[in-house]
Amino acid sequence: MSLKLYAHPFSSYCQKALITLYENATPFEWRALSPDTPDAMRELTEIWPMRRFPVLVDDGRPVIEATVIIEYLQLFHPGPVRLIPEDPRAALEVRFMDRFFDNYLSTPQQKIVFDAMRIDDQCDTRGVADARAMLDTSYTWLDHVMASREWAAGDTFSLADCGAAPFLFYADWTHRISEAFAHVIADRRRLLARPSFARAVEEARPYRKLFPLGAPDRD
Repeated sequence: MSLKLYAHPFSSYCQKALITLYENATPFEWRALSPDTPDAMRELTEIWPMRRFPVLVDDGRPVIEATVIIEYLQLFHPGPVRLIPEDPRAALEVRFMDRFFDNYLSTPQQKIVFDAMRIDDQCDTRGVADARAMLDTSYTWLDHVMASREWAAGDTFSLADCGAAPFLFYADWTHRISEAFAHVIADRRRLLARPSFARAVEEARPYRKLFPLGAPDRD
């Protein structure tokens, strides 16, 4: 098997890559990263000293960062589900929405989570408040956009939804999506019903105790 994925099932960015693999039933070897798998972590460190994941390895060639992994898979291991449109204008919208979910949902959400893991005298109260404000702004903007769309970039499931799924999932755990944002809530429910993401959620379920804010029972 030529493809290996270094990943942890509870990581949102790893889920982003996993959704792509599951959408197209792409065969791969999962190199799970945990304290119980020191060999996999050592291999990852040799491939990518930053020790951030996911990392895909294709016949010895590393592909780093979730979005790049998705682009790479479409180019070199395509399947029946095309996640980046052929039309350049449509592809730009997909890539823009992908960046939106990365920068304006995942980044502030992770800021809050990482702060919760600090000891009290190292907490960044102002930074957390700013992150929550950014999430509220993001929810407001996204609710307007999703009022006229089924998926993040239009009528078709795409790269943008591969990021939207885990990022909205964890964002709601971290900074609850208000009932006022009905279109965002509906989008999150659609994504949870998508078989590829539902599989990733179930695989990550045993690790919910790791969520520092306390994982809710509603999902």
